[in-house]
Parts: sequence; structure tokens; C-alpha cells
Amino acid sequence: MTDSKKQYLLPMIIIGSLFFIFGFVTWLNSILIPFLRQACQLTDFQAYLVTFAFYISYFFMAIPSAAILNKTGFAKGMSIGLAAMAVGAFIFIPAALTRSYPLFLFGLFAQAAGMTLLQTASNPYVTILGPIESAAKRISIMGVCNKVAGMIGILILGQILFNDAKAISAKIKTLSGVELETELDLLASRVLTPYVIMGVVLGILALVILKAHLPEIDPKDAEAHDGSVEETKEKSSVFQYPHLVLGVICIFVYVGVEVIAIDALGLYGQYQGFDLSVASKFGIYSLIGLTIGYFLGVILIPKVISQKAALALSAAACLVFIVAALVTSGWVSIAFVVLLSFAHSFMWPTIWPLTLHSLGRFTKIGSALLIMGIVGGAIFPLIYGALADHSNRQIAFWITIPCYLYILFFAVKGHRVGAPASSKPVPATAS
Repeated sequence: MTDSKKQYLLPMIIIGSLFFIFGFVTWLNSILIPFLRQACQLTDFQAYLVTFAFYISYFFMAIPSAAILNKTGFAKGMSIGLAAMAVGAFIFIPAALTRSYPLFLFGLFAQAAGMTLLQTASNPYVTILGPIESAAKRISIMGVCNKVAGMIGILILGQILFNDAKAISAKIKTLSGVELETELDLLASRVLTPYVIMGVVLGILALVILKAHLPEIDPKDAEAHDGSVEETKEKSSVFQYPHLVLGVICIFVYVGVEVIAIDALGLYGQYQGFDLSVASKFGIYSLIGLTIGYFLGVILIPKVISQKAALALSAAACLVFIVAALVTSGWVSIAFVVLLSFAHSFMWPTIWPLTLHSLGRFTKIGSALLIMGIVGGAIFPLIYGALADHSNRQIAFWITIPCYLYILFFAVKGHRVGAPASSKPVPATAS
């Protein structure tokens, strides 16, 4: 191993652990939605406030996170982000003890606020930490850490919360009054141990990063390697780039359907007749699909297929899969929803470069706007939940169809609106 590689090994291991945490925390929502729906006696619409509280934080914290990092630097910023996530985990203690749904939501918002700061710091950090020629390899490793962590998180928390789901559900139906409240309090207390452990681990990792003396990187290096073209001097505002605005909308709808496809699977599986102890783990299959697609994307794009073609094909495939999920039932319908996640794996890595190309000096603010677009994960699951309450959990999937049609439009035409014909793509960040 060369001295250069040794220099980057420890920072890469630490950053890899951060992406592991991103995945572990993010995809636990697919477990919390059906769990809190039962423990707090919620409607579907109310249950999907879990995703709303989590993803709305990206909208409010994206630009403040950039300001914080400018003052603290990347390494200290990551430590602050982990500390905020630890606070969010510890908020689950009073939330569980009082079975207060608003407190659970506040804890999720705090965790996501910390994650927004971490993502804003770690994405450019992993890109610049080492030779730019191997940045794609480092990003792919981070993406795999994210997805594997999600699978492990769903498996562990699902086992803790739903190991006797069928018996608990049957018992709750027979209770009322004080007995029902007592049983629901016991059910809510199941999150105490895992979230206390999570808070302690996050706190320790915050201290580790603070003491690790990670090499600081110059944000100017990100600009030098972002792949953008020279500044367009006649442009005075980022909003003078129509393809950027269309791209932010594309991220908005994409994250919305990605979150629905995974976080709605637990309740949808229950609707299709599966026990919650089984249905709560369906999200693992979706994350496996995402991981497989991620590997394929690294291999195929752009050697075999262009970014815009990959985005167009994945959007078209999603339209086929969602229609098939709507007209089938049982395992077949579940399988088609899982296939959505496989097709989704090509979207994030292609929407980013197609949106950010040719922005020049506006690349940073364009990136911040894309991060804010993640708020789609807050809005669309909530709409899905409302539709499910008024119809059923299968019909509610119709909300994804106009989203996929828009993504297809952006892939075919939208990314070219107002953009120069010749521009180098900006490397995608890991998700």
C-alpha cells in the first residue's frame, strides 16, 4: 500500500461509517411507520408524518448547513451533525415513556437535521479525499455502506418491534380503556433500548471524529473538480438556468416516489394480507434491489449507456412496474413495488449531473437547491397516506404515476432546456 493510500485509509473508514449511519437511520422509517401507527393509534395519513418530519428537515437545514460548515470546517461540522443525531435519538426516551407522537416526530426532525449537516459535509469530502480520477469508486463504496446499513437496521429493529406482532395486534383489539392504554404504553417502550444504544453510539462517534484530526479540505478544491464549465458571465442568478429548476423539481418527485416505494411497503404488505412481522421486513428486498442497481450503474454508465438514457429507461420501467403492482395482488404486487427500487437506483446518480452541468459559479447554490428538493420525501408519502385513508393502500400508488412521467420528461427533454449543448457532467454524490 502506498503512503498516499495509507493517508486516506483512516478518513475513508470513518466516512464509510458515516454513510453506514445515514442508511441505518434513514431506512428505519419503514419500520417506525407501522409501529407508531399501532402504538399511537394513528390513521395512515398521520403515520406518514414520520417521513414528513424526517425529510422536511432537509428543506430547512440545507442552506444553514452550508453556512455552519463555512465556519466550523468539514470535520467539526460532521461531529456537530452526529451530536444532533444523538440528541434526536435520546428524544425518543421521553417520547416512548409518554407515548407522545409529536415528541417522536421532533426526535426524527432532530436526527434528520444532523444528517443534513453530515450529508452536506461528507459528500464533497469523499469526492475530494483522494485522486479525483477514483472519486466514482469511493462514492460507490459509500453508497453500498448506506444500503447495507439500511438492510441491517430494518432486520434488527423489525425483530425487536414486531417479533410477536400478530399476537399483540389480536390482543389490542380485545382491550379498551385503561387496559388498552397500558398495553400501548408497553408497546411504545420497545423503542427505548435500541434508541438509547443508537444515541450513545452516535455520541461516541461524534467524539471520535472530533479527536481523529481528519485532514481538512478546501471547498475551493470542490469547485476545481466539480466538472462544471467556465462561468457564464452574463448570468446573474441561478434561476436563469431553466434546466436547474426542472432538475430540482425532478429530485423533488424522485425522492417522493423512492420513499413511498420503501417506507409504504410495511403497511402495504399488511393490506395484502401479510403479518406485520413479515411485511415490516419487505423494505430489505427494496434495499437489495437498490444495491444491485447501484452496482450495475457503476458498471454500465457511461460506458454502455448514457446518463440521460439510463434515467429515461428507469422512468419507463417504473411506469410498467407500478401499473403491474396496481393490477396484481399478494406477493406479485409486492414484487413489482420492490422492482421500483431497483429502477430507482439509476435516478439519483443521473439527475444530479444532468441538473448541475454548465452552472459554473452557481454550482454550489445549485447543489443546495437539490438538497432542498429532498423535501419531496416529506410531501409525497403524506399525500399517499391521505389517499390510502380515503381509498386503499393499493389505489394510493397512483400518485406515483405523474411523478414517473415527469422524470421521463426531464430525461428526454427537460435537462436540455436552456442548457449549453456542450458541458461536462458533474459527478453525482452518494445517496
